[in-house]
Amino acid sequence: MRTNYCGLLSSHDLGKSVTLCGWVDRIRDLGGLVFIDLRDREGIIQINVPQGELTEIAKQLGREYVIQVQGEVVKKPVPNPKLNTGDIEVLASSIEIFSPANLPPYELSEPNVSEELRLKYRYYDLRRPELQNNLRIRAKAMRSVRSFYDAHGFIEVETPVLMRSTPEGARDYIVPSRIHQGCFYALPQSPQQYKQLLMVAGFDRYYQIVKCFRDEDLRADRQPEFTQIDVEMSFVKENDVMTIAEEMVVVLFQEVLQVQLPTPFPKLDFETAMKIYGSDKPDLRFQLPLITVTKYFQNSGFHGFDQEVEKGGEVVALKLHGQSNVSRKSLDVWQEKAKKYGLAGLVTIKKQESNLSSSISKFVSPTTIQNVANALEMENGDLVICAAADPETIYPAFGNLRVYFANEFNLIKKNQWAPVWVVGFPLFEWNKEENRWTAVHHPFTSPIPEHESILELTPERVKARAYDLVLNGNEIGGGSIRNHRSDLQKKVFSVLGLSQEEAKEKFGYFLEALTYGTPPHGGIAFGFDRIVALLCGVDNIREVIAFPKTTTAASLMDGSPAPVSPKQLQELGIQIVQSK
Repeated sequence: MRTNYCGLLSSHDLGKSVTLCGWVDRIRDLGGLVFIDLRDREGIIQINVPQGELTEIAKQLGREYVIQVQGEVVKKPVPNPKLNTGDIEVLASSIEIFSPANLPPYELSEPNVSEELRLKYRYYDLRRPELQNNLRIRAKAMRSVRSFYDAHGFIEVETPVLMRSTPEGARDYIVPSRIHQGCFYALPQSPQQYKQLLMVAGFDRYYQIVKCFRDEDLRADRQPEFTQIDVEMSFVKENDVMTIAEEMVVVLFQEVLQVQLPTPFPKLDFETAMKIYGSDKPDLRFQLPLITVTKYFQNSGFHGFDQEVEKGGEVVALKLHGQSNVSRKSLDVWQEKAKKYGLAGLVTIKKQESNLSSSISKFVSPTTIQNVANALEMENGDLVICAAADPETIYPAFGNLRVYFANEFNLIKKNQWAPVWVVGFPLFEWNKEENRWTAVHHPFTSPIPEHESILELTPERVKARAYDLVLNGNEIGGGSIRNHRSDLQKKVFSVLGLSQEEAKEKFGYFLEALTYGTPPHGGIAFGFDRIVALLCGVDNIREVIAFPKTTTAASLMDGSPAPVSPKQLQELGIQIVQSK
């Protein structure tokens, strides 16, 4: 039905007869002259409609009508440098209307359309050139990933979407069984157990680009269903997995963006990352290191800090270069930010004309202020902010403030890429709400060999054989060496509070599989949507997913989730009871 795409025509096609199909982007009726901007996925071409019968057809058209145009490619009298096809146009010889269109809910070029409206009319919004470009980048990235792993001897294996619900991690999406009434499948949060079973089965190198599902509170970089690059390898140690993962990411960025990432990626210990950057996914494109100054505030005279230090808390500081003249209004905003992140408030120290002053000068000695200034190497015009709290609060809070100030003062260099491996994670963390140990990554992660003996005695000291890949402050991948011995896996389950009976009920088949000859193995999983968002330069992963959900896990376009008929519920043996 067509000979060419609109946006791919060029001056090389001058004099050529073409048949084009697409959407009416714009119509300009200049009295006797009518021009149509015809759009398809490759771009826009101007259609020159000669006076006569075709003019009457053109005047029937509205925006987003689908039409076919036949005509000759001619030179445009007045070129338009804003269009790739700006030096040519098509002189129409026939126009056929395939499909009329209702008045669109908004113009595709409008910059400030509400996201709710865009998601409701997603099929229309996807006509935006930006979104079409994002999805083409996504497709290109997917091809690159598959080509890489195919070339490195990995076998792509599809794993089940209906599986058994297991504890740990986020909430499962569950699917009722009609045949086995009262029983449910779960949609996989990841193919974790299946990928390990493939190693037991001897596949040696596995990968999959797979849909995963988590029933959790959402935000800009989360969706209830998301796409993951899943990888597992046998007879490997940490560096083996990290090396090939790093190579894949380098190739991906080279092929999609023609960007050469700096290699080798640096490694950063988890504790160091938390103490210097306040995050286990630090953005290394800018400085602003956190400095711990607790030792200067022991019995300092400032009750707020002394009290926290006495309880085992830390005092952390951050230097803002050249900000000593900050306004009271800005300071008030910063104080509110600090409270939002869980801090009682911020203390300030200023250096102006070689003189130091502080918001707590009347409580502490000049020596204390001077010691802090020295520790942060303050110069004239600098401002230091500091606060005190327990370690679990103070470091993440200052990590958030660090990123806030970097954006506030334009410290983040654009078009720069700063990858880093974060290693040395603890295996467990204490869950205060549930009063038990939980896995930092997942319950199949192996402890480092020298900590196996203290696994059940001092879980808080146990380090994991885990690694996360961070890019520009985004965790894009995470993995670990797994427990390939059944006895070790049972010990981990025990620390997590699973009795032998519960472990057997939930994971019996998996524990048994580990007894039939399991190779040492490990792997990694990448958040594909997050990677594509970085490749596209957008902050919200909904911009790189064709049909995403809202932050309440709803689809405004098709109205899901939605009630089902009483007959369907009856077939499943389910009765709806309203929760209190």
